[in-house]
Amino acid sequence: MSDLPNILIVDDHPEIRQSVARYLVRNEMQVATAENTIEMDSALASSRFDLIVLDVMMPGEDGLSACKRLREQNDVPILMLTAKDQDEDLLKGFDAGADDYISKPFNPPELLARIHAILRRAAKSENADRGLDGHKVSFGDLIYDVDARIITRGDGRMEILTSGEAQLLRILIENARDVLSRDDLLMRTMGRTAGPFDRTIDNMVSRLRKKIEPDVLRPRIISTIRNGGYSLTSDVQIL
Repeated sequence: MSDLPNILIVDDHPEIRQSVARYLVRNEMQVATAENTIEMDSALASSRFDLIVLDVMMPGEDGLSACKRLREQNDVPILMLTAKDQDEDLLKGFDAGADDYISKPFNPPELLARIHAILRRAAKSENADRGLDGHKVSFGDLIYDVDARIITRGDGRMEILTSGEAQLLRILIENARDVLSRDDLLMRTMGRTAGPFDRTIDNMVSRLRKKIEPDVLRPRIISTIRNGGYSLTSDVQIL
């Protein structure tokens, strides 16, 4: 069995599928392609993939719906391809469970860099020596099962975090009460630096707050620090 990363490209445009597939193969990756989510489901049923490159705008089931559905079944990393770059559209992608996004038209080397960053993050999550593994963590009125990625809220409601949300929360927990800049968080979670108008971390924090804050309009667990970044402002106890 090959050790090369196995990537599934889902896009209804044959030129994009073929050109991206050729580029990734030239850069030492295995690639399968799908024209729509029906073909995607068939590919997932027969093979294991390390990452899915998923287009948002497709006939039939769109990428956002497919991403949300996939998140209910497995945690394979998902990189969204979108022709839109408005904050609201990007937030919808993160809400659906995407790990990252790239806007069309994109530069193939940038796509490759983002794929590598997601794969590194996934490998670190699986293989690194992590002191929180096997534990539950208490902060605020929440209990977080680290391995299961499940938040239990004070009212008993449970929330399942995506891999990206879990990565962000872990960093905040490990640096509780410290202020982490957006650039620092982006580098630690995505493995890249921010552009001048990059809102990725703000969108990720917004998505995470929906799952852990009693009132997202008045957050008290993840605080925004003016001219600083973000901070987990609750004491943390490992159970």
